[in-house]
Amino acid sequence: MAELVWVYVTCADEDEARRLARELVEERLAACANVIPGLFSTYWWEGKREEAREAALILKSTAARVEKLMAEIRARHSYSTPAILVLPVLAANPEFARWVKETVGDEA
Repeated sequence: MAELVWVYVTCADEDEARRLARELVEERLAACANVIPGLFSTYWWEGKREEAREAALILKSTAARVEKLMAEIRARHSYSTPAILVLPVLAANPEFARWVKETVGDEA
């Protein structure tokens, strides 16, 4: 049984998050994508504290897809160093988990 993952990505804006969501779901690297616009971010970058408006992208996928999913995000993202965090799913609704696995092509 494939392990489910939750992939969190910050994007420059809602348009970028929506574009990535559509492309990655269309290619079945993720079963589902959620876009959360209107994030306020503060962070250190190149020795300075920065602030920005961003959007969050949350992807539901499987561990078997993570390597390809991360490579595609890096290749298509506007940031030179995009934040991509892959988190294991400890528990999930069994029917939802089955759907994710079937949708991305992993065996249930």
